[in-house]
Amino acid sequence: MLREFLKEKLTAENISFDIADGQRDALTKFLSILPDLVIINIEKSIDTIVEFLSKKQADPNGKKIPVIMTGAFMEREEVVDLVQYGVVKYFTKPIKFDLFFDAIGRILHSPLSVDTTPCVLDTHLNKDIIFVEVAMGLNREKIMLLKYKLSEIIESNNLTTPKIILMMTDLQLSYVDGYNLELLLKNLTSDRRILKRNVKVLSLDKFVMDFIEGHPVFDGVEVSKDLSSVLNSLVEGNSAFSVQDVIMEKILSVSGSDNQGSLDLKFYSDNTSEDVEELASDKLKIAIVDTDPMVISFLTGVYQTIGANITAFNSSQAFVAKLSDAQFDLAVFGMAMQGFTGLDLLRFLIERKISLPVIIYSQIIQKEIIMQSLTLGASSYLIKPQPAEVIVKKSLEIINAKRKS
Repeated sequence: MLREFLKEKLTAENISFDIADGQRDALTKFLSILPDLVIINIEKSIDTIVEFLSKKQADPNGKKIPVIMTGAFMEREEVVDLVQYGVVKYFTKPIKFDLFFDAIGRILHSPLSVDTTPCVLDTHLNKDIIFVEVAMGLNREKIMLLKYKLSEIIESNNLTTPKIILMMTDLQLSYVDGYNLELLLKNLTSDRRILKRNVKVLSLDKFVMDFIEGHPVFDGVEVSKDLSSVLNSLVEGNSAFSVQDVIMEKILSVSGSDNQGSLDLKFYSDNTSEDVEELASDKLKIAIVDTDPMVISFLTGVYQTIGANITAFNSSQAFVAKLSDAQFDLAVFGMAMQGFTGLDLLRFLIERKISLPVIIYSQIIQKEIIMQSLTLGASSYLIKPQPAEVIVKKSLEIINAKRKS
């Protein structure tokens, strides 16, 4: 995937390159070409490439040629050890591509163009359905990489009839986004195994709906505002799993989770572990509303790990009474509460025109309740129980998206 993505990117930037597979092929091509830069991707161990690096350094013409490496996490001492081989940059996967391209451009004295549009692009595989979630914006670099990732998912999971659900409910686009939207849809359907009738787009945006329905190239791609109907159209006739299974495993899962279909498309400007320190310094204000004292105690401990200020409410009425006097960055609602339920609180926010990101944290798994919560504006619906790191990751993702909007 990385190789094919780089080939497309370097070709677009008019940078000539050659591909080598294995140490022998690499050494032969290296000595005959003497390139301006060597990019090495380590799939397994650094030991698999040491012979090439040693012979490179032994060549009087080759020893001065810089090397950029990508691979799994390595201890700092191990990375420093690579300097002797001419390695000037080591990028731990998932690669932050804007920094990666910047490093290539600096070495070649030919800056590469990089689209740094804020964009959350994530894929999840559920049975034979690939969910592609796009939020915040359309980033061309990520859209380019999506094509290769989809093919990789199809290959590695032996999908004979892959189905795609493109979720774009957070995007509001206009005609100026048409070029990037077309690129997204072309890359989404570029694999011959993906039939257009098996591609469904979930969007609330009229421009997206009109663009796709009026585009002859995407004839057969269905656009809908209703997630339930989209799922039913793909799941119908498949007894192996139900619509509710899909909702629980995908819609309720956390973006970027480490599952087989997860798509790592990282930029320096994206949400990373540094965001925890950045946001903690701002002293986030988080409201927890639940009638269960155990839940309140657990969530309080979770958010205290990032230095947030917590205000806990043991009833919906207490939260409603306090809301006018306090400003929160995020609220976490239970669902089955006496008096006002979680749904009632979401309706209250809509009626008062209060823009407050909300996570529903509940044991209720009925499809109708989940769909109603999301329709009423909940940013996420997490099924109890969830690990602390999952709750923190989703919360920071939602807060950052809100701050950047």
